[in-house]
Amino acid sequence: MRFEIRDLNQLKDVVAEIKPLFDEYRVVLLNGEMGSGKTTLVQETLRELGIHELEGSPTYALVNAYDSDLYGTIYHLDLYRLKTQEEAYDIGIEEILDGRSLCFIEWPEKIESFLYGKYLELNLSLQEDFTRILEVVKKSI
Repeated sequence: MRFEIRDLNQLKDVVAEIKPLFDEYRVVLLNGEMGSGKTTLVQETLRELGIHELEGSPTYALVNAYDSDLYGTIYHLDLYRLKTQEEAYDIGIEEILDGRSLCFIEWPEKIESFLYGKYLELNLSLQEDFTRILEVVKKSI
């Protein structure tokens, strides 16, 4: 799947198209340079999943957890500031990635050694005209 996002108002429609994939793919990896829209995409997705009290990007806390009536616990990880594998253990990465909870991970390359099973990659790229390209890729390790 590939989407060209010219306006933030399109995000709701984009999320509606990828939302059915979350039943099968519980771990969602977001790739893209700083400012490409990863956090904005996660926040819109959380809204569409029924979470209305968002905590913003977990850049400093690394992990935000949300309770959803439909999805149980949903995690949003922003691992930009993660320095070591030990820090990943400290935030409970193994429990978070156990496959039961829906989990959105920004900067997933920082925990590559912890990834296994099926996951969804959301690759965002920012174009010169500020259009964002979102490519959705199903993967398994």
